[in-house]
Order: sequence, then C-alpha cells, then structure tokens
Amino acid sequence: MKRFKSQRHLQRFVSIHDTIANLFHILRHDLPSAHHRELRSAAWAKIAPI
Repeated sequence: MKRFKSQRHLQRFVSIHDTIANLFHILRHDLPSAHHRELRSAAWAKIAPI
C-alpha cells in the first residue's frame, strides 16, 4: 500500500488489475511462439475489440 492514498483505492486498483492480468498470464514453458502469439491476440481482443 506504499503509493496508494487509501486502502479503498488500493482495493479498486487490485481488483481491476487482477482481471486484466489473468487474461495475459500464459505459461510459456513448452509453448511454441506462434501459439503464444495467437493466445495473446485472443486475450487482447477480449479487452479491446477492433
């Protein structure tokens, strides 16, 4: 809670950050780079559809 003015602000940030971070958290071991790029593109499309 170092840089947050209140615990409420911290909680709001963490709840939003957690939702977005989970979309992009892909385990990279034994995953071909082409497949990794496809997964990242699909995750990004969920957040910011073109």
